[in-house]
Amino acid sequence: MHNKKYAMTRAILVLLPFVCQSASAQQVAKSLPLVGVNFADPAFAAEKIPGRLGWDYFYPDLTAMGYFADKGANIIRLCLLWERLQPRLGSDLNESEMKQIDDVIAKARSKGVRILLDVHNYAAFAGNRIGTDKVSVQDFADLWRRLATRYRDDHSVIFGLMNEPVKMPTETWLDAANAAIAEIRTAGADNMIMVPGNGWSSARDWFSSSYGSPNAKVMQRTNDPRNNFVYEVHQYFDPGASGTHANCIDAASATAAIAPFTEWARANGHKAFLGEFGVGADSNCLDALLRVLQFMQDNRDVWIGWTYWAAGPWSKDYFTNIEPDGGLDRPQMAVLEKFLDRGSGHGTGQSN
Repeated sequence: MHNKKYAMTRAILVLLPFVCQSASAQQVAKSLPLVGVNFADPAFAAEKIPGRLGWDYFYPDLTAMGYFADKGANIIRLCLLWERLQPRLGSDLNESEMKQIDDVIAKARSKGVRILLDVHNYAAFAGNRIGTDKVSVQDFADLWRRLATRYRDDHSVIFGLMNEPVKMPTETWLDAANAAIAEIRTAGADNMIMVPGNGWSSARDWFSSSYGSPNAKVMQRTNDPRNNFVYEVHQYFDPGASGTHANCIDAASATAAIAPFTEWARANGHKAFLGEFGVGADSNCLDALLRVLQFMQDNRDVWIGWTYWAAGPWSKDYFTNIEPDGGLDRPQMAVLEKFLDRGSGHGTGQSN
């Protein structure tokens, strides 16, 4: 995320009644369809490619995933590096790496949890942006053709096109996203696709021109022949929205940060997913977390779910982490549990 200031839009005023209603809610309705957590550890050590599995980076095991499944999580956003999936542009997928991912998917499925494959590369390969001479739009589409071919028969897998595209024209990102979607569908995969916007895919800045043409204008032209895609946005609630401070803005401002995007999605008939968000453990942050989760719950005609940032033992000292500490739940978990799915069956889903 980044820390550009933004101007409140008129849409915030339209949605403020929903915010007030959220604050007074005493009971949480049935959870949103997809609720869970990020596992960032597979994308660690990007400076060490390929890196040593189990030393520089690692994948979650059944115990780690089971903790969140038992709490009611039904989706894990699995952060992956393009360079580990496909060592050279246009080459076959790295089979040893893919087997690790296959194993995670199978173990998650045994717990009723879906896996969101997140290419955690900020729209770049080996430091070169998509749409440049070194990394073409078609190179990116080729990656997704190969992934789609592998997982087209597994609807417990969701395709996350790219984590936080940045430092590129929004139009170029749209071209890349549409090319990838086209290859996914041509490969015969009808899996759900998460489509981010440019500019870190910030919900707060969906209307901003600070990163180029606004997502609100350009990303409306996303083209999916199956119409089975969701806009994935990210939002942190510390001052500056960078996700680097343990303190938070007030709860009303936190919900206001995602309100204009929510109204845009509703007005244009789109669904939304909050792929990254996280807070510190003080009372103000926990209140902001509660209000944001309730806001999405109250606006479930738009929001289909969320994945909190983050879990994983290697980052357990990070202030947003919800990995159990010495066998004890983190303070944030007490809030998240109110919105997790504890009903029968955690919903691996059949198609979308």
